[in-house]
Parts: sequence; C-alpha cells; structure tokens
Amino acid sequence: MGCNSSRLTCSRSHTCGVGPAVPQAVVQLTLLMKIISLARQSGVRKVIRFLLDLYNLHITPVVPMLGSLGASGDLAPLAHLCLPMIGEGEVVYKREQMPAAKALILAGLDTIDLEPRKGLALINGTQYSLAWLVYSINSALRLSEVCEMTAAMSIDAFDAHPSFLDAGIHAVRKQVGQMQSAEAISKWLDGSEVIKKTKEHLQDPYSFRCAPQVHGASRDVITYAKTIADREINAVTDNPLVLGDGDDVRIVSGGNFHAQPLALTSDFLALALLSTGSISERRSYLLLGGKRGLPPTLAQNPGLESGMMICQYTAAAIVNRNKILSHPASTDSIISSAGQEDHVSMAANAGIKLYEIINNVWKLLAIEWMISAQALEYRRPLKTSPQLEQKHIAYRLQVLPLSGDRSHSSDIDMTENFLRQISFSRT
Repeated sequence: MGCNSSRLTCSRSHTCGVGPAVPQAVVQLTLLMKIISLARQSGVRKVIRFLLDLYNLHITPVVPMLGSLGASGDLAPLAHLCLPMIGEGEVVYKREQMPAAKALILAGLDTIDLEPRKGLALINGTQYSLAWLVYSINSALRLSEVCEMTAAMSIDAFDAHPSFLDAGIHAVRKQVGQMQSAEAISKWLDGSEVIKKTKEHLQDPYSFRCAPQVHGASRDVITYAKTIADREINAVTDNPLVLGDGDDVRIVSGGNFHAQPLALTSDFLALALLSTGSISERRSYLLLGGKRGLPPTLAQNPGLESGMMICQYTAAAIVNRNKILSHPASTDSIISSAGQEDHVSMAANAGIKLYEIINNVWKLLAIEWMISAQALEYRRPLKTSPQLEQKHIAYRLQVLPLSGDRSHSSDIDMTENFLRQISFSRT
C-alpha cells in the first residue's frame, strides 16, 4: 500500500467505507487491538496516547462496515477509526453521535498533526478483522455453554435414552471437545427423574444421540480460533516496522498486514457455529413432531391450535440464512492497487459474516429452549435435574407456558435475552 503524501492524506483519502455503522463494541475492540499493536514496535507514542484517550473516555468513532480487503491492512475502516485524530469524522460520545471535533472539545483533547509514518502505521494492520473474530470467539464461548444446557433440557423433554452420554464412549475417541460436551450435558442432567425412568426405546435420532460429537467438534474449533486470535492480539501487523534497538535499529517493509490467518479462522468458526445452530433446529423439529408422548406442535388442542409449529419455520429460515452466509469469504481475492495488492484475504468480510451467524445461532438456541421448556411441561409430575429445574423456574418468571395460540416473536426475543444473561452456577 502506498501513501507517500504528507500529514493528513492517508487518513482522509482512505475513509471510503460504506454500509451500516459497525457495532460500538466491535469498534472499541478495534481501538484496543490497535493500541496493543502500536505499543510494540511502531514508534508512534503520541498516536498511542490519543487512541488510549479515545478508548478510556468511550469516544467511539463511527466506522462504516464495508470497505476492507483484509490485506495491506484494514485500510478503510482503520482510516475511519483514526480520522478523529485530525478532528474529522463522526464519533459517539456520551450516547450521542456528533462530529469528532465537537467531542474532542468536550473531552478536552487536542488533535494530532500526523506525519507520513504515523498515518501509515494507523491504517496498516489487521485490527478491524481481528476485532470481529475476537468478539465472536467471546460470544461463541458463552454460546457453547448455553448450547449444552439447552440440549440437556431437550434430551429430557424428548425422553431420550441416556446411554449415549456414557463417558467410556467419548474416552475411546479421544476428541477433547467431544469429551467436554458429553461431560457438560451429563452434569446438567445429573439428578433428573426423567432421565432415570425406564425407556421404551434403545436409541434416538442423531440430533440427540450425536450431540456431544457435533457440539464437541465446534468446541474444538473455538479453541483453535482462540489460539489464532491470541497470537494476533500480541502481534505487530502494521508496516513498515521499526526493528532492533540501539545501533541496530532498522526500518523494514514486509507483509504482516495480510490477514489470511484471520480470514481462514473466521470462515472455519462460521462453519462450526453453523453446525451448532443446525443441530439445534433439528431437535426443535423433533420436539414438535407429536412423538414420545408429546402432542403435535405442543398445542393444548392439536388441530384447533398451531402451538409452536411456526417457531420451527423461523428456525428453518435462520438455518437457511446461515448456510448462505457460510460460504467462505477467504475463497475470493480481487486484485487492487494497480496490481501491487494482487492477493487479499477478505478477512473483514469473513468476520462480519461470522458475527451475523453467531447472532443467528443465539436465536436458534432461544427457539429450542422455548420449545423444550414447553415440552417439559408434558413430562410432569416427573422433574428434570435440580439445576435445570432452577433455570426453568427462572425462565417461567419471564415467559409463561403456552396457553392457547399467541404471538411468539416477543417470546423468542425474551428467551434469547434470558439465555444471554443466564448464570452458569449449577449449585
């Protein structure tokens, strides 16, 4: 990437982003990642101090979502991120969007006179792509816990046979995530009256019987993604770099700004979470099928009421959306910069798709939880485990059992909010 003109041109000319504004949480992460990277070997202390002030004072630049190719750095979004340094662009400050110049005055901050090296250091780097991945990993770690809890509720709601949770099955395969998943589901079901009762069947559909294998594979991908993200957080990815010390100080140009590791990892994690959501939808479908002593669609008056039938339609539509989004962004590369940038990663687009997929999976788990909680009502007087009963009771304080047909949209929203905020203490 070339930026040979002095002072302000890099920051101005590269602010070409379009589309909706990036969520503030992702922008704040981008700021933090940029600070960490610049603090290592870039020789731009005044710039770092300014970025720290933005971060600590919660002055959040408004960054359009689309514009990065994920190579030569996340040029357009990082230019928008740093434009407030010269008193330009828009920011959100004290919950109000305003011109950056106004926010700096209110916060008592001065602009910076950017020199060529400083402008280049700011817009080279992978921090925007990295922020999407880091945000999604944090969400995925939480989501994996919710996934096991929700599956456990569905297992009892479907009256599934517990044999597939035998620890010996998972030990002989030696897949770490699978063992973790089976153990988590087993703990959620420990003490359940439903799981202990005699079953009339020996095995269940794969969405129940193979839950540890599918969930566990996704867990392993989350672990891998965390490894890649941890390396990148502690990496220097701008260009050129100031290397060495003392008499050996040298300025060198390289390609650490190429975000291929993040592109591939974001695409990989997206596929893993697609599977998590897909198997959840299958369990929702089976719970509505009128099997194992459950009424069709879980309606009190099947045939006269629709029950939760259309909730599965919504889940199916979400799964389809995720399948569309799962196409890897990293398979594409479009030549730019007069052929100089002849291979790009598209890591930012991979991260944006990943963000949408994971938010969709939260909705799929909300639908499964809502359906399994209703199905559990038909297992009474038997109870599930004490820990799941506790969650069920807390949930019913927010979402009442189904009594005749009603709108489910608000129920899905409240259920998602419940799952996102739930405590995982099992005592």
